[in-house]
Amino acid sequence: MNTAEVLTDAFGRVQEQVHSVVEGLTPEDLAFRPDDGANSIVWLIWHLARVQDDHVADAAGRDQVWTTGGWAERFDLPLAEEETGYGHSAKQVASVRGISADRLAGYYDAVHEQTLAFVRDIDDAALDRVVDERWTPHVTLGVRLISVISDCLQHTGQAAYVRGLLERR
Repeated sequence: MNTAEVLTDAFGRVQEQVHSVVEGLTPEDLAFRPDDGANSIVWLIWHLARVQDDHVADAAGRDQVWTTGGWAERFDLPLAEEETGYGHSAKQVASVRGISADRLAGYYDAVHEQTLAFVRDIDDAALDRVVDERWTPHVTLGVRLISVISDCLQHTGQAAYVRGLLERR
């Protein structure tokens, strides 16, 4: 496998998990929170999609599909358009609701397609390009992509756990 194939496979696994977690759930199911301080499935999937959209679009020099694809309007959340969920309070987490599984998966799929369009041409040398100088050491493209994949897989695992709690109620 080459670099592009490894990245494509990793992001494909995220997409599979997103679909597996949300499939067949109602908006009410998706908004279930084990307690008032916990994250819901809808928030976890929305958040991981927003982070992937934000980080990959920035690294690729592209606009986010959240805005260009009309997803912000379709979700109609009481949050600023640039929000990704990072640092959200319990109240903000609770405000991400009323979203169907199809819409949630649809947004992730749009992010996934833009991600694949970017990573399919990446080679080993591209991974060393600095994409964020705000950190020490500076963040390279390789580090950023692995960070996004790791974050997405952690959040899909958390969402699957919440789904398991929901199904056992």
